[in-house]
Amino acid sequence: MPTWAAPMPLFRNWECKTLVTNVSVSTKKDIEGKPFPVLLKLNALRYKESRVALREKEFGIWQSVTWQSYYDHVRYFALGLKVLGFRKHDKLAIIGDNRPEWLYAELATQSLGGIPLGIYQDSILTEVAYVINHSEARIVVAEDQEQVDKILEMKDELPLLEKIVYTDRKGMRHYEDGSLLYFPDVENLGKNYESEHPGEFEDGLEALEESDIAIISYTSGTTGFPKGSLLTHRNMLQMALNLHAVDPKYESDEFVSFLPLPWIGEQMMAVSSALAIGFTVNFPEEPETANANLYEIGPHVMFSPPRVWEELSRSVMVKHLDASWLKRKFYSLAMPVGYRMADFKFAKAKAPFGWRLLYGLMHLLVFRALKDRLGFAKLRSASTGGAALGPDVFRFFHALGVNLKQIYGQTEISGISCIHRDGDIDFDTVGKPIPQTDIQIHNVDPSGVGEIISRSPALFQGYFKNAEETKKTLRNGWLHSGDAGYINANGHLVCIDRISDLMSLEGGTQFSPMYVENKLKFCPYIVEAVVLGHEKPYITAMICIDFKHTGKWAEDRRIGYTTYTDLASKAEVYDLIEGEVVRVNRSLPEGARIHKFLLLYKELDADDEELTRTKKVRRRFINEKYSKEINGLYSSQQSIDIESIIRYQDGKTATLNTSLQVRTVKSPEEYAGKERVSLWKRIFGK
Repeated sequence: MPTWAAPMPLFRNWECKTLVTNVSVSTKKDIEGKPFPVLLKLNALRYKESRVALREKEFGIWQSVTWQSYYDHVRYFALGLKVLGFRKHDKLAIIGDNRPEWLYAELATQSLGGIPLGIYQDSILTEVAYVINHSEARIVVAEDQEQVDKILEMKDELPLLEKIVYTDRKGMRHYEDGSLLYFPDVENLGKNYESEHPGEFEDGLEALEESDIAIISYTSGTTGFPKGSLLTHRNMLQMALNLHAVDPKYESDEFVSFLPLPWIGEQMMAVSSALAIGFTVNFPEEPETANANLYEIGPHVMFSPPRVWEELSRSVMVKHLDASWLKRKFYSLAMPVGYRMADFKFAKAKAPFGWRLLYGLMHLLVFRALKDRLGFAKLRSASTGGAALGPDVFRFFHALGVNLKQIYGQTEISGISCIHRDGDIDFDTVGKPIPQTDIQIHNVDPSGVGEIISRSPALFQGYFKNAEETKKTLRNGWLHSGDAGYINANGHLVCIDRISDLMSLEGGTQFSPMYVENKLKFCPYIVEAVVLGHEKPYITAMICIDFKHTGKWAEDRRIGYTTYTDLASKAEVYDLIEGEVVRVNRSLPEGARIHKFLLLYKELDADDEELTRTKKVRRRFINEKYSKEINGLYSSQQSIDIESIIRYQDGKTATLNTSLQVRTVKSPEEYAGKERVSLWKRIFGK
């Protein structure tokens, strides 16, 4: 653990009194204090058919939706819901991929004074049933046949559910359930209703208030069932405007919405910020084509959790290894220059002319084309949040010239409380509070670390139907995050880990498992890692290989394999991963290095309850499920015989019998000696 500077007891940011910049004075007063459907109406009046609000790739063609059309869809669907008996305070759940219809349904619900909520599209039946029943949703908008089948399969367990509205009619022709309705048919109900009741929709908008609940946003559920955070229009809009004050967006910006809309981070961009600023939101054709669609759009704004940036960095590194000799040479020459320039930036030092000239040359030869292939050619505002991003990944993107910033926040504070500023980026921190946000370190221990608590106008109203958890989390107007951290000498907030996840070895050495895991995941062949060692003699790790990239590595070396389990058991793959573990160990204090590791026979999966839907590790569940493997890592065993139940996506299960190897990691010095011997053998054959 680093030597921590004593934190400031209270950190308040009032650096920007004007909450809205880069927006005309005439519209500034129209934005603050307005519910989202009213903002949509204002944008429709301002832009009409002249500007694109939404864009979706369908059948290989980008289909545009103007602000006027966006408003019309919301108006007609809202009135259609009214015909179906939907009333104020009723709940509507939405499940499916990111589509314009999701936003139509969400804002239509808000227009009637109802409360929308999102369900992750890859949720299993029990998770879907829990959220629908807990939220008391009367209507579900389901994207396609797959999502409709989920709902119908457990309809008897959903006593409050009345209607299922689907948006994609493919495969739905022969469904005869009376609760099913096609999305355009509901809009037609609204059109007919409006012809008989002109102006009623607009009158309803006038009755909305900024204090109305805008959404129930369910948390990731790392410790159990997710909790429903109640967020008002004012909460979400103030967060968007305060973020915009220090990380500006523009009407002309393009944003690609490819992360699940139930996640507060995506709500923050695709709904709150888009309605407040007026930029265009683009939806990929399919989740699998998101990277290709990102390249086609070339967004100006991007906000993604660490797993996306980690995947992109792995992709670049693997493609570099597969490139021609000349391209590999240029890449190898360019990256050290990029890292050096990134270090100048982090140190807030002006780079000497020679380095700037060299970086300009590397930009022309390598970085410009590389950023273009990633879809980052026009990227101006790039940020990451939801969990800590490893410093290696952070430095990597800054080396490429991507101005990546760390964001910190929780669902309960509408997504954001801190962010890096331009010219003041420190990859060990999460930046400074956004305007109107207070950060305090609570219950500070002798090392200067305590719980991060915060307050702002974006603070939620409590958990839906959970007064006990609300009382624990929301105390005297402060959000108690459960995160451990401190404020450094430069006024940046440093978030270490969840308080419950911090670990200590038997000898008293403290370490953050997340910090070590992030270093491991910078490897192109590692997709996930779980670091262990609390009250144990040494640190160990369970590692999941990246099947795609490790498989390509094996194929290039003519190493045969069949399945993920088979590939993860290969001695050559263990050697490959050991080299990466040694690389990580070199950057860690001797007492906090990984002593042993094993390669799991499968990737951790949210369907198996090992990860949350936002891909956070559920440590308590992992410790129980993999207790045999963990015990093996702390024994003298060199292999562990495993019998495990594998659950497939269709719900079927199978029993897997395999043997996991336990590898004791060589010290960096021993490994360096082994590498030298190996090189000697390759050259001289001895």
